[in-house]
Amino acid sequence: MKKGKNAARSKGPTQRQYRVGEELRHAIVRTFDRAHFRDPDLSGVSITVTEVRISPDLRNATAYVTPLGGRDMKKVVAALNRASGYFRREIAREVQLRVVPEIDFTPDTSFEYSHQIETLLADPAVARDLAKARADAADEAGDGDEASDDPNADSGDGGRRGA
Repeated sequence: MKKGKNAARSKGPTQRQYRVGEELRHAIVRTFDRAHFRDPDLSGVSITVTEVRISPDLRNATAYVTPLGGRDMKKVVAALNRASGYFRREIAREVQLRVVPEIDFTPDTSFEYSHQIETLLADPAVARDLAKARADAADEAGDGDEASDDPNADSGDGGRRGA
């Protein structure tokens, strides 16, 4: 099977995509720090930009955001998308790119997901099952490694223990 130039791209983001995404994230955060938004949905709201993913052609970016405390997520994301032109203009002033990407703001649900996982792990039934699975794994790992506690058991050394 022949591997061409596009084979490497299908494996995931390139180092350049990571680097440009991180630079865009920093530029967006700096814009939040110094901007005074006219939109009432954005005024006085602290926003965390957790990640910026960029397309392979560097023309489209998705910024994952969450407002502090997760309040009014839909309103804040809608307001950010309305102001995406402003962010694009500010990024063009700060980051040196041939083409400034279109930015789409998306709610970051990873915090909610991690809270959901923590809640599941704290459930007594799940904790019991996890403890049982750990004990079973320890028993399986110890089956071939431990010597028998029975002094009459055949050790395979012809009865010469410790000799």
